Amino acid sequence: MTILRVALLALLAFALLVLALANIQTVTLRLLPETLSDYLGLGASLTLPLFLVIFLAMAVGLLVGYVLEWLREHKHRSEASRQRAERERLERQLERTRERGEDDEVIALVERPRPAA
Repeated sequence: MTILRVALLALLAFALLVLALANIQTVTLRLLPETLSDYLGLGASLTLPLFLVIFLAMAVGLLVGYVLEWLREHKHRSEASRQRAERERLERQLERTRERGEDDEVIALVERPRPAA
């Protein structure tokens, strides 16, 4: 399995390298359209190689997707945490009851071996 993972990562790295070499020309990124930036006086621009713009766009897209998925799953994680805490509380309570040696009908039913079917 490790060899397959390394082979796939090498193939991905090769594909990204080819993409970078094919798109090495520089492009200018502007914060605002030229007419609007002249009007507002905000002429912020950045000149980068095209492959870097592509890689940054992919990275930002992945980051946004991960954050949105993490936020979407928050309710499931909080419910699992609540259930885990409740289970641990009940296990501690059951252990205290067993230590006291109290005769509890419910515990007797739980601990009684089931007849073979």
